[in-house]
Amino acid sequence: MTRRRWIADTFTDTTASLTGDQAAHLARVLRAEPGQIFDVVANGFLHRAEITSVSDSEVVFTLHEELEADAALPVHLLLAVFKFDHMEWGIEKATELGAERITPVLARRTEKHLSQAAAKRVERWRRIVREAAQQSRRSDVPTVDDPQTLKAALQSVSAETKLLLAETEQENTIAAALQQASQSVALAVGPEGGWTPEEMQLFTEHGWKHVTLGPRILRAETAAIAGLAICSALL
Repeated sequence: MTRRRWIADTFTDTTASLTGDQAAHLARVLRAEPGQIFDVVANGFLHRAEITSVSDSEVVFTLHEELEADAALPVHLLLAVFKFDHMEWGIEKATELGAERITPVLARRTEKHLSQAAAKRVERWRRIVREAAQQSRRSDVPTVDDPQTLKAALQSVSAETKLLLAETEQENTIAAALQQASQSVALAVGPEGGWTPEEMQLFTEHGWKHVTLGPRILRAETAAIAGLAICSALL
């Protein structure tokens, strides 16, 4: 049977601990006991681990052998800020699909109240990716950057292949672009209403290739999921 996987809150070279809600769930709901074996991610490495002590506030493990783990999908997702409930769902699914890094972008067409509130939501987004990484048995947690302007976000991208999902593009498909891609990819998804012409020009100036997912107009979260799924299949 597949062992349940946890991502440690604190760790040393030989031990790891779950604290807070994770510890409470393991102690109260799963009724964990010393001697039980789980998979634990500590400092980015996956280990077989044995529980040595249990309380409602902390569960301590002894780390044993390191286990083989899959690497993250080498995709940096630039995601324009949109309605928070839809965005949180998209962030969760992007994590499950393997995105390595997520940058929330304050686009021109991001609603003003969402732009103003985004900085206060980022810690919630980081909790979401942590929980989604654990649920999907990832051995790492994707980075979620602080919300930033498009200009700043573009300057932070180091991927060699940079793909902009563009409603105005009709011919160049994401699948065709990925077949010629290097090992690292950046993928940009716009807000409701799309990127402005000025933003599209800024992408072009920074070497981004405009690509299409097909003839249909997709919601932002759907476009992000579809794009990442295609990346997962082809990279």
